[in-house]
Amino acid sequence: MKMTEENNAGKTNVTEEDVRLLIKRKDDIEEQIKAYHDMLQTAGVGMGAPLVDEEGFPRADVDLYKVRTARHNISCLQNDHKAIMVEIEEALHKLHASARVKPEKEETKMEVTEPSVSLPAPFALLDAVTQDSPAFQAGLRVGDEIIEFGSVNTQNFRNLRDVASVVQHSEGKSLRVGIIRSGQEVHLNLTPKQWSGRGLLGCNLVPLHR
Repeated sequence: MKMTEENNAGKTNVTEEDVRLLIKRKDDIEEQIKAYHDMLQTAGVGMGAPLVDEEGFPRADVDLYKVRTARHNISCLQNDHKAIMVEIEEALHKLHASARVKPEKEETKMEVTEPSVSLPAPFALLDAVTQDSPAFQAGLRVGDEIIEFGSVNTQNFRNLRDVASVVQHSEGKSLRVGIIRSGQEVHLNLTPKQWSGRGLLGCNLVPLHR
């Protein structure tokens, strides 16, 4: 990340191509995060499952090295994702500033980049979704980034207990869930309810540190 930051710091003129390249890097990071989460889901551990058994010994049913490496890489990539979003925002500000002094005929060129970078910051990530669970039936998938969960949103989120409280008080009631998937903001309706598996959702959330 340092190389890009240094380049941007000394670069006053930002072009649309610069912004597109940053967005492409953001998309690549999101794809890598999703790939690691898919691997963890396949292993049945997610980001938070313990790697020792009830007696405190390392679990023999998972590849501990691969799991630890994947979790570490996800944490690093999440930090990279936060940094690239800041770079994109700064580049857009510069692009808008330079556009103000250009002829009006050039003003429309920025429209294609704005929707991809004006999204709310996610506060949690789905790292596991069980087949046929309420979360799965609602359309949620591994790698979805949560920006809204009922009354919990980016502005008022404190920790995952906020989400758990909303779920507990909304059994059988439809909740609006906002996510970011592949750079697009999507809204779904999720109804917490009893099903054949554990809990009321059948998915696992991990907080995204901001």
